[in-house]
Amino acid sequence: MKTSIVIGLGELGSIFATGLLKNGHQVVPVLREHSLTEIANTYPTPQSVWLCVAEKDIQTALRDIPTVWHDRLVLIQNELLPNDWQQHDIANPTVISVWFEKKAGKVAQVVLPSVVYGRLAAEVSASYAKLNLPIRTLKNESERLFELVVKNLYIQTTNIAGLVAGGNTRELVEEHHQLMQAVAKEVIQLQEALTQQCFDHESLMQALITACYGDPHHNCMGRSAPTRLARAISLAEQYQLNLPTISDIAAQVTVR
Repeated sequence: MKTSIVIGLGELGSIFATGLLKNGHQVVPVLREHSLTEIANTYPTPQSVWLCVAEKDIQTALRDIPTVWHDRLVLIQNELLPNDWQQHDIANPTVISVWFEKKAGKVAQVVLPSVVYGRLAAEVSASYAKLNLPIRTLKNESERLFELVVKNLYIQTTNIAGLVAGGNTRELVEEHHQLMQAVAKEVIQLQEALTQQCFDHESLMQALITACYGDPHHNCMGRSAPTRLARAISLAEQYQLNLPTISDIAAQVTVR
């Protein structure tokens, strides 16, 4: 029997653990109080290691991942870019851009098919199939980077714009289009600074709109919106970027 490690059993960790179980894996759950080193001593060569911790915990978790697990790692976090794992000497993780939302007591709400790239893409796709969730496999690292930026663009634009516009993603596109475009333009500028890459802005904007209509009733402003705004402002200062629309939103939120 294949063994897979799932680190973090929140909503996403739990659903992925279920997919692995349905796919015939023995699942070893890792909770906050568990020692990764001890578990790695017991399971040094699992089939896969799924890192499902919260975004705020990702850097600490990546730092603590045992080296023997590096090439078995599956990452699912939002706002993820290659430098996030490369700075911890993790070279080739399998990365999923997750495009469904799972809330307690509710079925998963799909926005778009998730995408995956990496050595364990087939294993990931098999688990998705057991969960009846759509996923497609990317061809190369360039496609992976573009898809990660698309997801970041969607999350940051809808959350940050939503702090002043409210409403859902369809309303953001149709009723606050100028605001959406202004925020998205600055988010792209930030993503290019973080990745040291240039992207096709038209393709990114089209992908953003497609995602907004993927679940048109999805609320723009999630609980993490203020944190995402603060992170964007901090990174803009770090990279000496001028983001006037995002800065203005930050001022409005502070005044409230």
